Amino acid sequence: MPPRRLQFVGAGDFLATGDEFLGHLVDLAGLEPRSDVLDVGCGIGRIARPLAGYLTTGRYAGFDVDPRGIAWCRERYPADRFRFDLVDLRNARYNPDGRLSPLDFRFPYDDDAFDVAIMTSVVTHLQAAECEHYLRETMRVLRPGGRLLATFFLLDDGSRAALRAGRTTIPFHDFEEAEMAVSDPRLPEEAVAYDARWVRERLDVRRIEPGTWRGTDGRSYQDIVIACA
Repeated sequence: MPPRRLQFVGAGDFLATGDEFLGHLVDLAGLEPRSDVLDVGCGIGRIARPLAGYLTTGRYAGFDVDPRGIAWCRERYPADRFRFDLVDLRNARYNPDGRLSPLDFRFPYDDDAFDVAIMTSVVTHLQAAECEHYLRETMRVLRPGGRLLATFFLLDDGSRAALRAGRTTIPFHDFEEAEMAVSDPRLPEEAVAYDARWVRERLDVRRIEPGTWRGTDGRSYQDIVIACA
């Protein structure tokens, strides 16, 4: 459990959110104790913590732009089963001075290296070209039949109706016909929503669980998308 001053990712309860997503990985993405897992944007180990008690022969790899989180995790997880990579990616919200463009970044893993990948609150901070590149890279490193669990703000009939009515927890601008909409045009990476059809055109989507950000009951705050490699 990292000290509160280092819990820089997300506003929710660190332990409860990690445990929640372990449940989603098992129930929705077919995670098993022997699975090899990739955590895209691993932060300070919110997902790694519950996986450390769940995985047996499976291995974990995660990467992030924040050196504090990577350093903390490297000190506390067994290096033979858990790998944490620091990447100097440029992001206006999290790492504005980053050296690498997200469009040129190749995930530091071989093809077909993982059974399950998770991306929580990652693509919600990426613009369209970057998001598309991340999705392609994730599919590259997943084994055939592997599963991706990714959280989105999806624009579909339900969420658009909620946005018109002002029921959502986040407002998005110009959301009616757009493939991508942002909450703050001055800092687009603050929160990004994608049209559900745009996502389906880029992923083999097997399941969508609508989130509570829409102002309705849901399994999690953001929409959960399960896709197959």
